Amino acid sequence: MTKPNEPAKRSNRGIFAAGLAGAVAAVAALYVIVGPNGNIAEAQSCSAALSAAKQAKPFAKGDVAAFLPASQPLDLKALTFKGPDDNPLTLADFKDKTVLLNLWATWCAPCREEMPALDQLQADLGSQNFEVVAVNLDRGGPEKPKAFLDEIGVSHLTYYQDSSNGLLKDLRKVARATGLPTTILVDPEGCEIGTMYGPAEWASGQAKALIQSAMGKDGA
Repeated sequence: MTKPNEPAKRSNRGIFAAGLAGAVAAVAALYVIVGPNGNIAEAQSCSAALSAAKQAKPFAKGDVAAFLPASQPLDLKALTFKGPDDNPLTLADFKDKTVLLNLWATWCAPCREEMPALDQLQADLGSQNFEVVAVNLDRGGPEKPKAFLDEIGVSHLTYYQDSSNGLLKDLRKVARATGLPTTILVDPEGCEIGTMYGPAEWASGQAKALIQSAMGKDGA
């Protein structure tokens, strides 16, 4: 004979199992990235990025306290956007260089506010080993964002753009870039070291120490 409370127990067990399966699927989704043809590809080994994330973690404070070191780094090499000549690029084209990938748009007030600091960071740390890659997401063409950058005196950043917003969509599929600005520190192999949601004072000593520590330099 079925006890009065037995169906409820079975229902609860079913809900718990479904919830657990959904959680596992969500976690698994974090460790893959959408390829250039829209295919989900398994993330490659990112052990060096994991080590860099651990090195950077003690420096995630002050102006960059919201920086989240990756515990399971994403392989981001396939992310696609356009260079200054309007030809497609991927993060794989920046191999052997640590990249601070920033997603911004002129309609995003916090993005506009942090752009001078990103330009200064590129002036201070930019080299064959490091680049700030700020990708504009405005849909109306390059005239407005380029005019804005000229107006505020940005002169060290290369103009990268993705008016299709495919870059943003690909990152959202793996629970990144939930809003703008989003900034991802990427190692020379194209793997995520950590992510910042929202603006930061990227030209500050604390931001530079964070980046340099992730690059294996003295961040103190």
